Amino acid sequence: MPTCRICEGPVQEFFDFGRQPVSDVFPAPSEIGTEHFYRLAVAFCENCTMVQQLEEVSRDRMFPADYPYRSSGSALMRQHFEGVAEHFLATELSGPDAFYVEIGCNDGIMLNSVRAAGVRHLGVDPAEEAAKVAGAGGSRVYVGFFEEPTARKIHAAEGPAQLIFSANTISHIAYIDSVFAGAGALLDEGGVFVFEDRYLGDIVEHTYFDQIYDEHFYLFSVRSVQALAQRFGFELIDVEHLPVHGGTMRYTTARAGERTPTEAVGQWLEGERAQRLWDWATYESFANRVQENCEGLKEMLTRLRDEGKRVVGYGATCKSATVLNYCGIGPESISFISDSTAEKQSRVTPGSHIPIRPSEAFREPYPDYALLFAWNHAEEIMAKEREFKEAGGRWILYVPKVHII
Repeated sequence: MPTCRICEGPVQEFFDFGRQPVSDVFPAPSEIGTEHFYRLAVAFCENCTMVQQLEEVSRDRMFPADYPYRSSGSALMRQHFEGVAEHFLATELSGPDAFYVEIGCNDGIMLNSVRAAGVRHLGVDPAEEAAKVAGAGGSRVYVGFFEEPTARKIHAAEGPAQLIFSANTISHIAYIDSVFAGAGALLDEGGVFVFEDRYLGDIVEHTYFDQIYDEHFYLFSVRSVQALAQRFGFELIDVEHLPVHGGTMRYTTARAGERTPTEAVGQWLEGERAQRLWDWATYESFANRVQENCEGLKEMLTRLRDEGKRVVGYGATCKSATVLNYCGIGPESISFISDSTAEKQSRVTPGSHIPIRPSEAFREPYPDYALLFAWNHAEEIMAKEREFKEAGGRWILYVPKVHII
């Protein structure tokens, strides 16, 4: 039986999405057939309750120098990180000569706010092109992966950090033991390691199955993060639920005994118990709903195609790789996917090979239906594309159930 990457306890597989491509590597048409595939299967640890993938994709494949995702592409996320920066500048970074380190800084969406406040800072990110964008804004970035040797190098050059922060990155890192060892080596006495990631409770409750793809190696819950922190000499001292990405949890950890946990930790643990988030039966039920959603989506797209309706996709997201490849959806059902990221345009979706076109193509002319892959930005997108709805267009969503808006 496979064992847990965290506690080495037994894990049980509850869903197999089959052969999947690396989700954020969008090939040029001439590169079709060169993609790397792996088995995307997820399992539940009976001991520490960590939900995790069974097969790891190498970090160099997932996060190459030209990794295309840019955090600043969403107005909602820009607003979110401005608020996060304001919070930390008033709390953890309010002291003299505070030092801030960010793991997975991407294009500097958060880092730039800290820099603008005059706080000493350093971003760490392996994606060289994204790091160049952050650097062009004046922020300091170390191009590479964060792990214990990196952290010790930073400490030797910069001194201890009062805050290490990461958003939508820690769950990507299979070798998480080295990340916590690095945090322990780099943090100042009383400092905190804070990270935000998609919340397992929301994924299960709303059947957000497309949140499962290569980059999301772990799906965190409060209990599993508590066990994770304890294993590496840390303590979970606070949690805060956030609305971004369909439901995110902010976890605040510190070295064991250095800070007192808030009541929120116990409250969320009790909520997870009530949700039965630690029970195997919950994942069996989730798997059944995933299968129903995929079958329903395929049936809808087939019906619309047979009726002569034109369907395009909206948002060439990482999430879409899981949906398209598991459901077997290709250009015969979706003529193209509209995406505003320049690095993805004129390329095709991994595995399914649906053409990706600029945002302008969505309006020339409007399709009958748009399959919204970027559903976590639905409110922002639908407000932006209100003329599509006014022209008679309809949105298709597949979570929590397949439905049309």
